[in-house]
Amino acid sequence: MKITKKLQQAEHEGRVWWSFEYFPPRTAPGMQNLLDRIERMRELGPEFIDITWNAGGRTSELTSELVRCCQRDLGIETCMHLTCTNMPAAKVDIALKEAKQWGCRNVLALRGDPPFGQEQWTKTEDGFEHGIDLVKHIRAGYGDYFDVAVAGFPEAHNRHDREDEMKFLKNKIDAGVDFIFTQMFWDVDLFIDWVKAVRAAGITCPIVPGIMPIQTWNGFQRATSLAKISTPPALLAALEPYKNDDEKVREIGTQIVADMCRKILAADIGIRGLHFYTMNLERGTRMLLEALNFVPHIEVVRPLPWRQALTPTRRGENIRPIFWANRVKSYIHRTENWDEYPNGRFGDSRSPAYGELDGYGIWIKQTPEEGRQIWGAPQTFNDITELFSKFCLGQLKALPWSDTAPASETTIISTELAKLNDHGYLTINSQPAVNGAKSTDPVHGWGPRNGYVYQKAYLEFFCDKTKFEELVSRIERDPMITYYAIDKHGNLRTNNHSDGPNAVTWGVFAGKEIIQPTIVEAVSFLAWKDEAFELGMQWASIYEPGSVSRKLIESMMETFYLVNIVHNDFQNPQAIFGSFGTETKKVVGAVNGNGLSHAILN
Repeated sequence: MKITKKLQQAEHEGRVWWSFEYFPPRTAPGMQNLLDRIERMRELGPEFIDITWNAGGRTSELTSELVRCCQRDLGIETCMHLTCTNMPAAKVDIALKEAKQWGCRNVLALRGDPPFGQEQWTKTEDGFEHGIDLVKHIRAGYGDYFDVAVAGFPEAHNRHDREDEMKFLKNKIDAGVDFIFTQMFWDVDLFIDWVKAVRAAGITCPIVPGIMPIQTWNGFQRATSLAKISTPPALLAALEPYKNDDEKVREIGTQIVADMCRKILAADIGIRGLHFYTMNLERGTRMLLEALNFVPHIEVVRPLPWRQALTPTRRGENIRPIFWANRVKSYIHRTENWDEYPNGRFGDSRSPAYGELDGYGIWIKQTPEEGRQIWGAPQTFNDITELFSKFCLGQLKALPWSDTAPASETTIISTELAKLNDHGYLTINSQPAVNGAKSTDPVHGWGPRNGYVYQKAYLEFFCDKTKFEELVSRIERDPMITYYAIDKHGNLRTNNHSDGPNAVTWGVFAGKEIIQPTIVEAVSFLAWKDEAFELGMQWASIYEPGSVSRKLIESMMETFYLVNIVHNDFQNPQAIFGSFGTETKKVVGAVNGNGLSHAILN
């Protein structure tokens, strides 16, 4: 979505919005760590983020890669910076083409700073002289597809005085600019006067004020120097006595910047949002949001119960099989070339591509060294059950089947899940029953406000064939339970004779049809089966061939069933656990020469 549309929507709803800026790091580990950080900070509720284009263009490919990951994998609306520095027109066109390919609808067009090692800015051959030239080029090539933003300078830019700067800004707006990002500033009165001058010049587009959290004394000094902006004496007087105590500088700086933000939002200048220059750091921005009491809006953080990809082919996707709930990136890659249902759901069983593994492959997230550090070297089946139980209780940070920690709603049933794992049902996915929680509920809520959300209880787990047969004998006496079970070799068991999907999550909202975003269906389960068992084999492969740990896990994957159970009585949250008979029995196991053996102890 275009940023201007998002700002209009926030204004219509009468809420304050905020957004974050990041820059591409220079190393591959830095890139992965930044993506992890952006994913965590997504829960802080930014309306959008923007990604800088490196001064001198040295990391332009990383900018495009970050835009792709944020739009497709993280589902965050992204604005891409684009500069004239070291950018011939052909390279600009590649960047714009890739941005559109990944669904990015927003570009910040800048002239840019001089290339690295140069003091003076010079035009690149076959490139652009000024930022306005870049704006015109974008408009000529893409019409109104992109929202185009430019920079605004509350303190006159170091090359021009205020009058000239305003004239240049007006010319850019007239060339097709949609909104303005401002440079950082410390003097709020100066900023308010500048906004009034912008409006007096006939510029009516949205203005997004750039706010810099104060992280450390040296960082504060460096940012101020680079931006060539002035610092009010009172601000310096408050911080300088503590310049050798970074924690105190951050504490005082957070309150100072929070007061600045309150003054901006209270001024009668039409500003209802703030853009934070995070410097790729999390804590300072988080502290500032907490000081401002900015609470994330559920509809911003969770428009659907799963993370929505924002690429052109997936923006309309509103239904997903539940099996990939903990493997979002894998699901996106796996279904990239699947045919699409008319209603927007990926995974039509008539597609010749359905269920085929693509070049992405199947890999656990951890390296062998990381995996052994997390999971140790299990010697018995009881060691395995303890790992799964600890994960459900939040005492283990990962399992091979989960890219992320358990969802917050898992804590509601964590004790029951831990008990199931202790008794040999190795859970890899679950959700509790929910009967009409408000859509703003901090644990279960998703979608627009003034709605209600529902869930059927769902469990997915591995278990041995003996326990599976015992379980089936119990659950088949309950007409409210439907299940699918399959082993690695494709032997499918089920009591569900319907060809259609079973909706396990749905929402009812004002002025909308009922939305059913999460389903269980047979064909998707068959496709997920290959991945689920292969992840187990990947886990086994981190241990030496012939080792006890490797033989143990491989034997499980060769002989166990993968089972999913839906209890269709969503008004009875504990009903799904009543069929497992876990009150008195506990499973332990060991490896002998023939693989995995079990003993049932009362």
